[in-house]
Amino acid sequence: MKDYNRESLKIHRKLSGKINIDLRAKINNLDDLSIYYTPGVGAVSNYLHRNPEKTNKYTWINNLIAVISDGSAVLGLGNIGPKAALPVMEGKTMLFKQLAGIDAIPLVLDVHQPKKIVEVIKAVAPSFGGINLEDIAAPTCFEVEEILKKELSIPIMHDDQHGTAIVTLAGLINATKLRKISMDQSKIVIVGTGAAGTAIIKLIHLYAPKASIVAVDSSGIISKSRSDLNKYKKKLLKITNLNNQDGLLEDALKEADIFIGVSKPKLLNESLIKSMNKNPIIFAMANPEPEIYPNLAIKAGAFIVASGRSDFKNQVNNALAFPGIFRGALDNKVNQITDEHKIAAAIQIAKLVKKPSQDQIVPSIFNKDLVKNIAKVIT
Repeated sequence: MKDYNRESLKIHRKLSGKINIDLRAKINNLDDLSIYYTPGVGAVSNYLHRNPEKTNKYTWINNLIAVISDGSAVLGLGNIGPKAALPVMEGKTMLFKQLAGIDAIPLVLDVHQPKKIVEVIKAVAPSFGGINLEDIAAPTCFEVEEILKKELSIPIMHDDQHGTAIVTLAGLINATKLRKISMDQSKIVIVGTGAAGTAIIKLIHLYAPKASIVAVDSSGIISKSRSDLNKYKKKLLKITNLNNQDGLLEDALKEADIFIGVSKPKLLNESLIKSMNKNPIIFAMANPEPEIYPNLAIKAGAFIVASGRSDFKNQVNNALAFPGIFRGALDNKVNQITDEHKIAAAIQIAKLVKKPSQDQIVPSIFNKDLVKNIAKVIT
């Protein structure tokens, strides 16, 4: 098996960064200098001073996204800080450019309080056509996104929340179709109630409001009897655990149809899967090590297994969603990405798998129709 860790370290050192800035035009002579810089650019600045709403017509913000993180929840590595987050943000900008033709700038912030993060982002927002929040820990990410969506008139999306939720829903649409069960009539256990887990719960509820959803965190089932819940977990009680079940993960999983993990490695085992309904659907998406490895889940009787890794079948990766969503938002002058947009994007992703199978419930990120099919529904 290829050692991706060693290879990645080697290539990153060789490249000294994965991105650079290219030019749409070049300055070859004094006439060019006078047009692109002084004195000609002054006319453009004066025009935009009088007509600020035209900025996207005269500058690159028509195709520019900021990818912003404070490094507090990077991949499965946790709070490793802004500098260590930078390679991940660079990778994100690569995906924006290669998959959707969108220019993106990685910005890592050495501030961590919600109000300070908001202040910084609002201060730099005039330079961008949209903001992709990334790897910011819950509950800070919830507050930051909520405020920015209210106070800025450009599309804002915390991808760890909504990109993950969109692709999870897309995979579930095809998985339940193959399993010949209705999502609305399923018992779904979601482990992990941080950024991704909370967004997944909300989006599944919007798509399948009659589904029985049980949320589980490190202390057990989210229930009314618990006194340790923050305000975001308390809100989940409006749409989860309507039977007010108490207990731990093993209690939640009894007679469940679907397991979705966005939590930590080795949380699920074969005996727990066997306690679920026959032929369960398992989405073990902790990264880089899943809640259970696919071979073990299959051995225990799982019907379909998905993970967040590219070296296993059925990779549930938010890269399937965010390039097309921002492509559509920029092209169609969408100022806010809504729940309706997210569901429409999930449906489009699911449709791209013409013949779903147990080994393929989501398309490849290299599918040539992926970005354009998502972009057309972000209107």
